[in-house]
Amino acid sequence: MRIGVNVPNFAPGTDPEVLRRWAQMVEALGFDLLMVSDHIAVTPDVAAQYPAPFYEPFTTLSWLAGVTRRVRLGTTVLIVPYRHPLLTARMAANLNRLSGDRLVLGVGVGWARQEFEALGVPFRRRGTLTDAYLHAVRDAWRNTDDYDSPAIPIWVGGNSDAGIKRAVLLGDAWHPLRVTPGWLAEAAGRLTATADELGRPVPALTPRIALRETREPVTGPDRLAGVGTIDQIHADLDQIRLLGADTVLLDPYHGDPTEIRQPERAWRTLAAVAAHHKSQEDR
Repeated sequence: MRIGVNVPNFAPGTDPEVLRRWAQMVEALGFDLLMVSDHIAVTPDVAAQYPAPFYEPFTTLSWLAGVTRRVRLGTTVLIVPYRHPLLTARMAANLNRLSGDRLVLGVGVGWARQEFEALGVPFRRRGTLTDAYLHAVRDAWRNTDDYDSPAIPIWVGGNSDAGIKRAVLLGDAWHPLRVTPGWLAEAAGRLTATADELGRPVPALTPRIALRETREPVTGPDRLAGVGTIDQIHADLDQIRLLGADTVLLDPYHGDPTEIRQPERAWRTLAAVAAHHKSQEDR
């Protein structure tokens, strides 16, 4: 199982130098993947969770591609209805080529109603638009020589049954976000059952979980995977590995923008995770 990190690309305190330090730390610790989020119009509903400045993901990943060499680069998740599918196909193909085939395109339908309104995109049609646009992106890659036929994996986000079905029909992987350990174990079974019902291969499991180390154990059924003592975090990763996950993405942001200015705590936890993961691989 490979491990990646969701790097904050938003909030006061984030700037090119901070992003560079994050990227080079992720690569130096041996993580496989670095991903960033997507918003275009920082409307009030977006700003309440992800305050400005918000660095657009394709632009940000292009910058980070130039200051890294090995780590894969991705979106968690690109809001598909926000951009014309041919524009998405073009930018993704170009970024993949310029980065040395390192792009992972995580996608989703979106949730910020005000942002949809600001962009002139019908919120109630976001699921239908996502499906149609993903078909168009794949068609562009497959049928147009100018796109250089990139082998870009598409990870479909969404924790609902509709998200699972979309991942089976249109994705290479299912990318659920911030879940409890018990929910993920049950949902992995639903993913397999849905693929069997539709007569399709089971997509890879690539969850994004929280990453927050605490001094005392966190208990209760609502505990998110990746939250607790370092031993709990290691146990969560071991459980996800046993579920057959291809990749797990660690998300160190917990809604407090002041943490953006002091990333050292998250970096210490990431270093401990990297060391544990290496010891597991060496066995």
